[in-house]
Amino acid sequence: MAAELGLPRAHVNGAASFYADLAGTERGRRHVQVCAGTACFAASAGAHLRDVSEALGAPGGGMSGDGEVSLQPVYCLGYCYGGPAALDGERPCAGFDLVDQLTGDAPRRDPEIPVGVDVSEPVVLAGILGAGPDAWEVWERSTRDTGGDRVAREVKESGLRGRGGAGFPAAVKWGSASESPSDGPRYLICNGDEGDPGSFVDRLLMERDPHRVLEGMALAALASGATHGIVYVRSEYPRARDAVRAAIADARAAGHLGTGVHGSGIDFDVEVFEGAGSYVAGEETSLIHSIEGLRGEVAARPPYPTERGYLHRPTVVNNVETLCAVPWIVAHGGAAYARLGAGDSRGTKVVCLSERFRNPGAYEVELGIPLRRIFDALGGGLRDEHALRSIQIGGPLGGFIGPGDLDAPLTFEALRELGVDLGHGSLIALDERVGREALERHFWTFAASESCGTCSPCRLGTRRGLERVEGRRDPDVEAGHGEMLAAMEHGSLCAFGRAVPPVVRSIERVYGAAP
Repeated sequence: MAAELGLPRAHVNGAASFYADLAGTERGRRHVQVCAGTACFAASAGAHLRDVSEALGAPGGGMSGDGEVSLQPVYCLGYCYGGPAALDGERPCAGFDLVDQLTGDAPRRDPEIPVGVDVSEPVVLAGILGAGPDAWEVWERSTRDTGGDRVAREVKESGLRGRGGAGFPAAVKWGSASESPSDGPRYLICNGDEGDPGSFVDRLLMERDPHRVLEGMALAALASGATHGIVYVRSEYPRARDAVRAAIADARAAGHLGTGVHGSGIDFDVEVFEGAGSYVAGEETSLIHSIEGLRGEVAARPPYPTERGYLHRPTVVNNVETLCAVPWIVAHGGAAYARLGAGDSRGTKVVCLSERFRNPGAYEVELGIPLRRIFDALGGGLRDEHALRSIQIGGPLGGFIGPGDLDAPLTFEALRELGVDLGHGSLIALDERVGREALERHFWTFAASESCGTCSPCRLGTRRGLERVEGRRDPDVEAGHGEMLAAMEHGSLCAFGRAVPPVVRSIERVYGAAP
């Protein structure tokens, strides 16, 4: 490959050895990916990985002796509402009888994502629920009448913040890219690398409302001056990949994408890029490196991607849910969106409730809603009369809250006061079957395996944390545990390493400190 592309062999090897789909697990004639994310872990109390391995005769991360079956644990397949789950090739199956489905002793099940709302009018889920403007209606009108200035103005007034985890104001990011000096093209990337275990809203939107995703991209590009868009879809979402590609072809045929769209002087086209298995690739600089064919390592900032991003050009990166809110905001006005929410947390959020709830699924709610209403009224409490022990909010780097925290409102600010982040807005319920030690081992295994390794605090800290919970406790390491967490929190290059210590503290707050 290096010779054919004219690249150094180290370049190709570096990229190939970074991504889970390209390195590590040997591939048998039948390749099975089993979800090791927190929702599936909670569904089976951690037993399904062992059970699948025994049933298929292949070790996790390895291949059966006859070379027929290989088994690869992955962090989330987007079936958190119906897990545990697996991809058999590209065929999904999910449910309590996962092992029987994989061995052929039970019919395969691919459950649809349940959808609901607790707002007067859906915003993000408008297209899926048959409400709001038709797809491409706002884009067509904007190219002919309103232009990018109005799009930017309405989104700024709305107070829309990124729904991918960081909560950065969308209009500020667009303005930075449009004002950044550049003689070449500007890019807009839709981040569909929904790697947070517990979240499946992006999969829902890409699979069932891909035209709304593309329209949101087009409007954001109009406001930021971008002429080319890229939808980054994680490899664990094959149906989302295919749905977006089909929607792009349909949109081009209808004149919504391409050169001089709708007879205007506006050029905007989109392509799909498929990831290769990396949690940290969801971070915007890592994601850009991945698209460029590099290792998905995080870059130091500044310069920010809006100044120097993809191919060293100004680049906006927004996640799927953020972009899907834009058509509604432009159609109804930023003030209408800003009236929703509480404090500085404006608008709506799609919360994803995991399999442990009686009513799992994706629910669009107004920010500021009490967590207890989400837990009781929407989720229906826990299934099978189990007792709630904790809830992981916002993915693996969001943190954990206890039953006594449910009176807090769902806002960026209130959750941070509890020591957790809203993140993607997922709520994974853990019952009494999962204890502190098992949860800590699960979390540190994830952190150690998904650290990109660029900076020492994160690379070494996550591995030392895993050694600690696995019982390989060097006295010096044990004595320096607090200092190690402090080094990770203050010295890590990106949010991954900086977020690990607060999550550890949230586990200790809810479950009690380790003996």
